[in-house]
Amino acid sequence: MQGILYEEPTVWLFLLVTVAMGGWLAWMTGRAVAMTWKPNVQLVLYILVLGLVVRFIHFALFEATLLTLHYYIVDTVVLMGFGFAGWRYNRARQMTTQYRWLYERSGPFSWKPRQTPVSKPEIA
Repeated sequence: MQGILYEEPTVWLFLLVTVAMGGWLAWMTGRAVAMTWKPNVQLVLYILVLGLVVRFIHFALFEATLLTLHYYIVDTVVLMGFGFAGWRYNRARQMTTQYRWLYERSGPFSWKPRQTPVSKPEIA
């Protein structure tokens, strides 16, 4: 896998910088975009910049190549996954807490319309 996903001598550096540190930052970025009700396009722009930051951390700390399109794309795709997961998780929480009379959670990343209770006709 070395050479395809990461250029460092060990996978642990890729997992530390891109997945752990960058993934956490991307999750929090997705959370921030969801909490401010911003569109997905803004999240994409933030993650593209965050991909450059992760590449710089690889370069500054572990002597990796700074300007390489291949590894920038790999890092950014991983970050997009974390970012959109954080956005969707927080959007589901928002929809079910702020509009609890309309929606209920159907999983950690989704919600569904709340079933209205069937009212029984009153007997006169």
